[in-house]
Amino acid sequence: MNTIVFITGSTSGIGEACAYKFAAEGARLILNGRDTGKLKALQQSLQMQYGTESLLLPFDVRDRQAAGKAITGLNAGWQAVDILINNAGLVLGVDKEFEGNPDEWDIVIDTNIKGLLTITRLVVPLMLKQQRGHIINIGSIAGDAAYAGGSVYCATKAAVKALSDGLRIDLVDTPLRVTNIKPGMVKTHFSITRYRGDKTKADAVYRGLKPLTGADIAETIYFVASVPEHIQIAEVLVMPTQQATGTIVHHAL
Repeated sequence: MNTIVFITGSTSGIGEACAYKFAAEGARLILNGRDTGKLKALQQSLQMQYGTESLLLPFDVRDRQAAGKAITGLNAGWQAVDILINNAGLVLGVDKEFEGNPDEWDIVIDTNIKGLLTITRLVVPLMLKQQRGHIINIGSIAGDAAYAGGSVYCATKAAVKALSDGLRIDLVDTPLRVTNIKPGMVKTHFSITRYRGDKTKADAVYRGLKPLTGADIAETIYFVASVPEHIQIAEVLVMPTQQATGTIVHHAL
């Protein structure tokens, strides 16, 4: 496998799990994240375990200028991106919509929507040059229906679905594929961020059930990326067995 996989938000959670999964399968990786130290540690770990060749692009996806400089500056050996995993995303707080912090809204919207758009805008033209590529967006079950304390986040993930569908339409006359992965309850650092660093509250969400892990989602992503090129898996909704919808969950307490 000489595939080049570009992963945003690669230093934790689903992004990190994708890095390990694709590295194990022999891919070359472009690793993006905000924390240079974590990126270097990940690069070293992948190289030691799998001999992975990787390129680090340390920037915040909200920073359009930095993203543009990094991606347009890729040398020829790294421009042939085969798979883009738009994973960078977050949620801050569980406030009611009329009590939320507008500054936090900006961070969530600029990361989950505008950041995804920026990276897509920069990478898809590279894929079109080589007439192959697969864009995999990390959406959420939250994009299917709003729930209490999550209206802004739910809106951003509904936008990811619309953007995925729209891009698939725009690329219908090309060999490129577009997939929206919609996880349910996944236990990663994501939930700690949601609760602003309160691990006790974050852990309580998963008490009494076996949630998904980042590795579970990485396996799903690898599967959709590995099917024959004439197959386009448009969406995957993946949940723990004890979850039926975004709000109906069985906690065996």
